[in-house]
Amino acid sequence: MAHYELRVTAPPHLKGKEEVSHAMRDVLIALVPVMAVSIVFFRLYAVVNLATGAITAVLCELIMRRIMGKKATLGDCSAMVTGLLVALLIPPTVPFYYVMIGTVIAVAIVKELMGGLGYNLFNPALLGFVSTLFLSRLWNPISYNLGGISGVTAATPLTFVRPTVLSGVRPGYWDLFLANAGGALGEVSVLAILVGAAYLLYKGHITWHIPVSIIGTVFILTAIVGENPLYMIMAGGLMLGSFFMATDWVTSPDTKKAQIVYGILIGVLIVLIPLFASITGAVAYSILIGNAFTPLLNRLFVKKKFGEVKSAA
Repeated sequence: MAHYELRVTAPPHLKGKEEVSHAMRDVLIALVPVMAVSIVFFRLYAVVNLATGAITAVLCELIMRRIMGKKATLGDCSAMVTGLLVALLIPPTVPFYYVMIGTVIAVAIVKELMGGLGYNLFNPALLGFVSTLFLSRLWNPISYNLGGISGVTAATPLTFVRPTVLSGVRPGYWDLFLANAGGALGEVSVLAILVGAAYLLYKGHITWHIPVSIIGTVFILTAIVGENPLYMIMAGGLMLGSFFMATDWVTSPDTKKAQIVYGILIGVLIVLIPLFASITGAVAYSILIGNAFTPLLNRLFVKKKFGEVKSAA
């Protein structure tokens, strides 16, 4: 009789070297529109922060792998993706060393010390970003003027904010959708985020369940509490968080039902946290809390075993 080995592994279940590297390269491609728009608006500020995130991430992985006696896995591009995401979460005029600090925490501590890709409970980029918030005691608004484009960058990355006027003129819906010089690098254009998200959906790396659950929940609840739901969805980092952070393969649930519950949980937290705590980075904290519930959701919504037949009793 033939014997077969059943191997149970931790997520993500993209274990082949080529599968992981191809998936991560597709994430890099999906981030290109967002990075391009941020560079158009913020120019050298964006270039410096993005380069800092990417280079720091690569160096962190090389150093940590050397210290831990493991082979470097730079070819899968996961470190670079993490570094770029940290940079995209931070306002452009914040000093580059904040990006460096956040990336070191994300890659060296959250990713590598937890065992490498596939073993971290929390999204590394988000935890790195949140760490910089604590270290900086929340950034104060910083005025800028970049070649005639002026405005204010505030501590609004991945935060749920009421549409208060920081620079004198509140951006309209069309400006928020196409491009608006405010917030973090990754928040400048809803359209750019959607283009990148559409590419990931087309490639099958993410599904609609998590982002739609988050955005739908926020839309409904903000309407109930008397806020402007459309503005809330477009003005902050909700879109970036929903499509590029909450859908992380490692830290999000496996099954579709669990993903919907996970998305609803995050959406509820995004609305409730600012109402009671008025906290900067509410979307980031909400997704991290959702990450903590992922193992429980995976146990509650177990996939049907291959060949399993429902009992007639």
